[in-house]
This record gives sequence, C-alpha cells and structure tokens, in this order.
Amino acid sequence: MYIVTGASGLIGSAVVWALNKRGIEDIIAVDHLGTSEKWKNLRALKFSDYHEKDAFRKLILENKFDPARIKAILHIGACSSTTEKDASYLADNNFAYTKELAEFADKNSIRFLYASSSATYGDGANGFVDDEESLEKLRPLNMYGYSKQIFDLWAKNKGLLKRIAGLKFTNVFGPGEYHKGDMRSVVIKSFEQVKDSGKIKLFKSYIPEYQNGNQMRDFLYVKDAVDMALFIMENKNINGIFNIGSGRAETWNSLANAVFSAVNQQPVIEYVAMPEHLKDKYQYYTKAEMGKLRSFGYAKECRSLQDSVGDYVKNYLIPNRYLGDSDSESK
Repeated sequence: MYIVTGASGLIGSAVVWALNKRGIEDIIAVDHLGTSEKWKNLRALKFSDYHEKDAFRKLILENKFDPARIKAILHIGACSSTTEKDASYLADNNFAYTKELAEFADKNSIRFLYASSSATYGDGANGFVDDEESLEKLRPLNMYGYSKQIFDLWAKNKGLLKRIAGLKFTNVFGPGEYHKGDMRSVVIKSFEQVKDSGKIKLFKSYIPEYQNGNQMRDFLYVKDAVDMALFIMENKNINGIFNIGSGRAETWNSLANAVFSAVNQQPVIEYVAMPEHLKDKYQYYTKAEMGKLRSFGYAKECRSLQDSVGDYVKNYLIPNRYLGDSDSESK
C-alpha cells in the first residue's frame, strides 16, 4: 500500500497517475477537497481509499494504520501559495503536518518522500545546489518557502535526511492545475489569454540584468517531475535533499512562444507592470543543479519546453482533459 497526500493536486494526482501506470492501485489518497474543483483530478485515477487531511492526521497520530502494509508515503500535500499571508497556517500545514508523517514513517521504517521547494533558494544568491550542508545559508523570499525551509532544517538536525528524501520541485506545470486560481502556471494562464485576446501578458523586468520577458525559470513538466520522484522512491539508498527540475533556465518569452506555437498563432506579447507586493519577493532566475540526482543513476532527459508545452496544450488544455482520461497517454 502507498499513501499519497495532496492526491488531488497538480503533483499529487500525477503521482497517483504514474503509480497506476505501473499497475499500482492499492493507494490511500489524502487531501482537503474543500470547495474547489480539484476533485476532478481524481475521477480517472484508481486508489483503494480516500481520507480528508484532518481525519488522516488524526489516524496517523493514533497509529490506526498497519505499518507493515505501507510501502511508502509520498507527502506531496501542502499549501503552495507563494502569497499566503497566514504564517501560522503555513507553519501547521507545511511544517507540523510533515513532521508528524516523517516521525511516523521513521519510527516504522517506512519509505518517506516529501515535497520541499525551490522557493527555499530565495533570490539564488547562495546558488541552487541541493547540498544539505548549505541549507542554513538559504534565505527564502516568502513564508511559503520558509515553511518548507524550516522542515528541511528540522529533518537535517534530527538526522532524518539520512533516511528520507526531500524533493525541491521547481516551476512545475501540467494537467491537474486547473483548480489553482492565481497560483496556476503561466502556461495555462497564457493559453487562456491567447484564446481570449490573441496575446500574452508577461511582467516587466525591474532590474537591468534582465530585459522584459527574459527573466528565467527552471520550468518542469509534471510528467517529468513524478518520474524523478518515483525513481527516488524506488531506490531506498537515495536519501537527502534533491532538486527536481529540468536543469535548464529558460525565459518567460520562450515559454510564451511555445504556447503560441502549440496553438499555431504568431506571438504577440505585452509587458505589464508587476504588482507592488511581488517586487521584493520575485525570483529573476532559477536553475536546478541536477548533478546530484544524476550521480545516483537517473539518466532520463526531461522533455524540452517546446514539447512539454505542446503536450499540455494540445492533449489536455484544448480538449479539457485530465491525467488518466486517455489510455494512450505517455509517461
């Protein structure tokens, strides 16, 4: 049996989908469905049970699960809003919840993976290397990033990083993010803008090193993200902090052009003012260093940005489909 938290979210639902592709259906799906439409991400997926997050936390704390049945816990669930202002909520949801699961897994010798984030790297002044010895040097720019950082540090101080794996996801996009409102990727937002107006709006740059639209990100297709995650899960000797990214830094202009290409339209890009509340928290450059995961034998190359956006737009956004809706889907 596998436990996947955040199972109806972008990455979590893709983890369940990827496990299903491997013939695994004995999965406990955990999430807080609330009033959003993310329940739709679960419709085509196969799992043996579902628990709401608060009920699941109680079951874990009361030791209601048989540890001998659990092969792995993939803790993907978190509040991923980079603009969330309730620090107490983030501390409970992203830090305390993760501690509870990590302690349960470690006590019972259960494989444990959890979602950290590239947001922990802050402005990148201390690099983007997934080195546990450098964790204390990182300075996240928002409370979301810090809520992930404090668990990374707690796990290191407790010696748990020798037995568990933290996954620093970069800018992940793909089918399954329809419910995320303003936190959806620029890919889906750009697709909608092209449909509505024929043009894409990108933020202006406010530092001279980057021209408008040339701010750079490590964009990662969700199918590649979960392939890396399951590789780590299946190799129990791989523990510690790991970047989960493409290893490429590409511009917002390149991403916008890939969207235009996918819908067969000529690029029309408008550069707009960045909201004041984002200016001092904005990352102008991210690029995951992927040498560490490669050194453990992960050899697959991530899809190109053009191919990733093309698959997402043509096979999911245009037909309004979800992962699992088609048997012909590639991993």
